[in-house]
Amino acid sequence: MAQHAYDVVVIGAGPVGENAAARAVGGGLTVALVDHERFGGECSYWACIPSKALLRPGNLLAAVRRMPGVDHDGGLDPAAVFARRDAFTNGGDDSAQVDWVRSAGIEPVRGHARITGEREVTVGGDVFHARQAVIVCTGSVVRMPSVAGLEQLPAELVWTSRDATTASAVPKRLAVLGGGVVGTEMAQAWAQLGAEVHLLMTGPRPLPAYPEFAGDAVADGLRSAGVRLYPDTTAEQVSEVDGADVGAVRIAHKGDVVDADRLLIATGRKPATAELGLDAVGLEPGDPMPVDDNGLVSGVDGGWLYAAGDVTGRAPLTHQGKYQARIVGDVVAAAARGDTVYRSPWSSHTTTADHHAVPQVVFTDPEVASVGVREPAGAGQRAVELDIAVAGSALHADDYAGRLRAIVDTRRDVLLGMTFVGPDTAELLHGATIAIVGEVPLHRLWHAVPAFPTISEVWLRLLEEYGL
Repeated sequence: MAQHAYDVVVIGAGPVGENAAARAVGGGLTVALVDHERFGGECSYWACIPSKALLRPGNLLAAVRRMPGVDHDGGLDPAAVFARRDAFTNGGDDSAQVDWVRSAGIEPVRGHARITGEREVTVGGDVFHARQAVIVCTGSVVRMPSVAGLEQLPAELVWTSRDATTASAVPKRLAVLGGGVVGTEMAQAWAQLGAEVHLLMTGPRPLPAYPEFAGDAVADGLRSAGVRLYPDTTAEQVSEVDGADVGAVRIAHKGDVVDADRLLIATGRKPATAELGLDAVGLEPGDPMPVDDNGLVSGVDGGWLYAAGDVTGRAPLTHQGKYQARIVGDVVAAAARGDTVYRSPWSSHTTTADHHAVPQVVFTDPEVASVGVREPAGAGQRAVELDIAVAGSALHADDYAGRLRAIVDTRRDVLLGMTFVGPDTAELLHGATIAIVGEVPLHRLWHAVPAFPTISEVWLRLLEEYGL
């Protein structure tokens, strides 16, 4: 077997792996970056980028219809929407991404990587020895639910999130299992494109991880887009419809049935660690990789194995994985130079934000944007809620409907979390993130004057509601 030596071997060439590799190279190390699929990863070709490209035209059309004086009769051209999406993903061609990897001084390697020993990664007939570290950034994969009959369905009838973001024909009927982020976003996107969409969810409203007012607002938005909601239900059995002119699937649930031309499974994801050979270093394949705040994997001797992104199970979001990767790359480079690796909170080498300030946006209409904690936890924490009703929101759209919740540490008068729901509230999120990370006292925020007339004026209303 051919032998190769690099300072660092990074497994997984999505945005997380690319960032880890780039930071390590920037720190003076040699790096091999390995992936068996497309360089650029899930986010670039199957998740964040194509899903938002599918959602944006429908959300823009909904915004237009809220504005008097604008022609409301236009619709979406699915072919044009798909073409724009494909432009963002280069039609699945990752050659430009590979060129970038090489230009950054990183060696791209295609193939399935397995950890086969200490500081050793095997890719096909090649063995890569990492003088300093191996960094795992392989992301996550779909978690398939246990539903009777699912494994027997013809593959062409079942969509995962990858199919939902890359399909180029609108199904007449689409059933979606799961009311989380992927389920709600894709239900709305395909309804806006003209599909008859049925969303089955186990809870009373979509987005169960968010405050109830956010889920209720998104439910209203889904209904406005034409999505039929089935709350508090579970798919009990699925089967192919006999005698259908075209392939169709029947979903039995709660004494009723839904027939659809495609069934989208959106019931969650799990870390992609099953085929990494983790058993060779005493870890359980398929489980999240436990890491400390420097990204070092726990339970592996020698201090050489690191992980970042979805594989850690910490905060399965692209931007948070990239944040972790930048820190891990810097930590590995610092350790290789013999420099101090800092372990104190909020230092340049610790992923402190994983615990305190994880931002996330659900790109439905209305949008949901959240950072930090979403519910108060006992004495010393107070929830402050109010409608987003300022001059900026009234000008933004007729009948603008939005709401926010702030969680305040009343002992220190600092924000611990913010949740917004409403059209275009994602643009309010980074201000909240800065306030939380910076632990800006609310009396100081009083002097951060919001421009008039913008939706950001709601910050002033929030401080007034709190009592300042």
